[in-house]
Order: sequence, then C-alpha cells, then structure tokens
Amino acid sequence: MLDRDGPVPIYKQVADLIREQIERGELKAGDPVPSEAMLERDYEIARTTARRVARELREQGMAYTIQGEGTFVGPPSSPRAARKVPLYQKIAEEIAERIRQGEFAPNRAIPGEKAMMSEYGIAKVTARQVVALLREQGWVFTVAYRGTFVSDPSEWPDEDTK
Repeated sequence: MLDRDGPVPIYKQVADLIREQIERGELKAGDPVPSEAMLERDYEIARTTARRVARELREQGMAYTIQGEGTFVGPPSSPRAARKVPLYQKIAEEIAERIRQGEFAPNRAIPGEKAMMSEYGIAKVTARQVVALLREQGWVFTVAYRGTFVSDPSEWPDEDTK
C-alpha cells in the first residue's frame, strides 16, 4: 500500500516494492520490469513517476534499460529471454481476430491509442506499432484527425498469409 501523504516519494515506494519482488525471486535477472504503462495502471501514478521508478532501480543497480525494449532486472550483462512474438504483434493479432469475428465492423473505428494503452497496459509507441502493423496487413486504414477504421473485407489479408 502506497503512503501518498507520507515523506517518502511515491516513486521510491514503488521502486522499493519492485526491489522486494526481485529479492524474493519473483523477478529474476533478465526479466522485464513492469512497463511504465503497467506501473501507471497498477499503482495509479503518472507517467513521469513511472519513469522515475525505472531510474531509481537503475541507480540502485537493480535494473538496466535498453532504449525501445524496456527495463530489465539485473546488470546489463544479464542474459534476458527473448520474447517469442513481440507484444505489439500479439495485440495486432488479437485485434485482427476481433475484426474477423465482427466485433469491429468495416468502416467503424478500432480502439484508439489511449484505449489500447489502458486495455493492454502498453505505451503509446507500442499502440502505434499495433496500428501500423494492422494498416500494413490491410486490416485497417487511418484518416488524419478522425481515427483508424476497419478496412473493407476485400482488403483483409488471406487466412494463409496472416
């Protein structure tokens, strides 16, 4: 439980909770530290506070960050398990399936960046990667200042090219 009115800054409290997970072995060397979006959602903190959590863990020598990939437990020399399929691809597959199932109809909007960030606990850049992949595959099209919409079914990829 975070003490939001106490003398210890929130970012230090969250960093301490993650450090405790590392010390208990719940997070091992090479494991990803929860993303900024997950920290925001789970602890109800601002993005800047979540960034300070990662910085605090780095300063304590508990974690390291790789630009564009995330923050990981341990020193930079720690081997980390590669994701089999990048997260944005998994989310794009799920949204494509929802389109296929009719949850999102042709010429109707798919969830926007903020909705994806909230639903999947991802960063804005990841939400943009999801949309870019769906657009590249033909599932959706984007209209500037209006949103991203489901393409006509004739534009969808063939089942064997997914």
